[in-house]
Amino acid sequence: MTKRELVEKVRERLQDYPLKDVAFAVDCMLEGMKEALVRGERIELRNFGVFSVRSRDSRMGRNPKTDKEVYIPTRRAPSFKVGRELKKIVDYGKDSHGL
Repeated sequence: MTKRELVEKVRERLQDYPLKDVAFAVDCMLEGMKEALVRGERIELRNFGVFSVRSRDSRMGRNPKTDKEVYIPTRRAPSFKVGRELKKIVDYGKDSHGL
C-alpha cells in the first residue's frame, strides 16, 4: 500500500472531509512519527506494533567486491515489532479467533 492509497482508505471512512484535509492529517501523523524516532522515542500503537530506534555497535565488515575488511561505525536504525493482535489477524484472517 502506498501513501496515496492510505490517504484514499482513510478518506473512505471520513467522507465528510475533503481529500486535501485527509492527506494533510496523514502527512502530519507520519511526520510526527518520524520526529519522535529521530528523538529516540518509542511509538506504541496498541494492537498494531511498536516502532523504536535501536543502536548497532561498530564492527568490522567485509567488502564483497574486494574481500577487504572495512570498519562499520556505530549507527542507529529504526525498528518495528509487530503486535500480537496484528500478527493474529495477518496469520488467521480478520474473522478468526473472535477478532
